[in-house]
Amino acid sequence: MIERTLIAFFVAALPLRADVAAETNGASDYPTNTRADYVFGCMAANGQTREALERCSCSLDIIASILPYERYVQAETVLTVRQGVGRQASMFRNAKMFDDIVADLRRAQAEAEIRCFR
Repeated sequence: MIERTLIAFFVAALPLRADVAAETNGASDYPTNTRADYVFGCMAANGQTREALERCSCSLDIIASILPYERYVQAETVLTVRQGVGRQASMFRNAKMFDDIVADLRRAQAEAEIRCFR
């Protein structure tokens, strides 16, 4: 029962917060801080070069064209929670509905990889 309550609470919290919604103009318009965070992380993994900057920026542009910002936030949240330990994190690792959310992000990332890094 507690597991269902926690999952229901998490799902209810997934829609955009009012402050995040105010930062975006459309479904795929990612806020600047999200874009910068993604590009910095991508460059850390792919080199601190001008070429990496261009490829990482391209990658996020592709992801944003495929995945609405709200869905991106949901997937990143699930991935963050799954990194935790204990029973609650385990619930998020084992729930099919969260797998689907993450799978959408993974597909967008794969498309970005093909279009920007090949």
